[in-house]
Amino acid sequence: MIPIDKLQEIKNRFEIIGNSPLLNRALEVAVKVAPTDMTVLILGESGVGKENISKIIHHLSRRKHNGFIAINCGAIPGGTIDSELFGHEKGSFTSANDMRKGYFETVDNGTIFLDEIGELPLETQSRLLRVLESGEFLKVGSSKVQKTDVRVIAATNKDLLELTQKGKFREDLYYRLSTVTIKIPALREREMDIPMLFSKFASDIGDKYRIPPIELTQDAIEIIKHFSWPGNIRQLKNFVEQISVLETDRVLNSTIIEKYVPQTPSVSTSLAMNMDSGNFGGYQEREIMYKFLFDIKRDVGDLRNSIYELVKNINPNAAPVAETPISPGTRLLAPVNGEKNKTQIYAPNAKYDIPHEIIEEKEFEDQKATAPLSLQDQEKEMIQRSLERHQGKRKIAAQELGISERTLYRKIKEYNLEEA
Repeated sequence: MIPIDKLQEIKNRFEIIGNSPLLNRALEVAVKVAPTDMTVLILGESGVGKENISKIIHHLSRRKHNGFIAINCGAIPGGTIDSELFGHEKGSFTSANDMRKGYFETVDNGTIFLDEIGELPLETQSRLLRVLESGEFLKVGSSKVQKTDVRVIAATNKDLLELTQKGKFREDLYYRLSTVTIKIPALREREMDIPMLFSKFASDIGDKYRIPPIELTQDAIEIIKHFSWPGNIRQLKNFVEQISVLETDRVLNSTIIEKYVPQTPSVSTSLAMNMDSGNFGGYQEREIMYKFLFDIKRDVGDLRNSIYELVKNINPNAAPVAETPISPGTRLLAPVNGEKNKTQIYAPNAKYDIPHEIIEEKEFEDQKATAPLSLQDQEKEMIQRSLERHQGKRKIAAQELGISERTLYRKIKEYNLEEA
């Protein structure tokens, strides 16, 4: 366990803001592994600050006086990335007018940070694996083996194990890279750090544009704490800069903040987008499905009510309807001899004079032939029950309902459930 004062010193030196336990754990691992030469794999969503962690590892290592270079593997075309990393000989390809040194040669005895490592072509992965295992590489167009002593720190926002199963990433390279793994938490997992980050960015932007920094009221702080921030720290910084420049007032409440916070896309649009991408894993997708299922339930309720209205108007002397393939003993909700809300017990080979609604025995007592609750009433009831079950703990209730805390916070205000 690293002492808190030493950890805070490192945060101050590298401008790391926050005291989240998940963040502190990631920093502790980075500090402990820094003096070694072990390969490190940093995991985390886009915008969480993976490059900052790589810099901490480099500057706390014995290589700190040598070179450090950060390379975004996804930004380099596949046809030139081998040349960028390992260099090439003159005439090795059409535009190779001169010999060129690659990063593994120029940063010898230093550190290379390979961001978006999952974007590397398979051929380049083979070259990288050889460097990691033996320190040897070949320039493009050369047969001369060269040696290098470079520490590799890699990062990705993808599931590399899943890519290995799809044949898009070498399994042996994955296990070679992940000697030590550091997981950087997403901003939504660092709720307590969001107001601190907001204040820091507001102060920096105020100095940059020579304007007073903006501040937030408590209700506005709740809004930003419960927003999902899919773009993480990068998105929050841009958000603060936008508001700082566009708003005249320097103290902002929730009404003003909500105008700038991106809203959840419509159900139909979001569902179509996620079906196309095959991605239903995130909590935002669960929220979309939650709303979508509410709509389906409402439509089914409307349909059931319409059928019941038709049933009431059917002539009791009408011809028998076809047998319904249901289990013996099932109760049937239908008018019997002109009386409403009576039941019949289904027996084999029985015929019924009117269409009927099938109701299982265990559900019968709770079913009524009345109009269903509105969508809003159903939603309010579900939220209220969940809050009561968890003694008003919104975070747990939001997880149970499958929606974000921000959405739950807004719904509580909308339905006046503050006392729940």
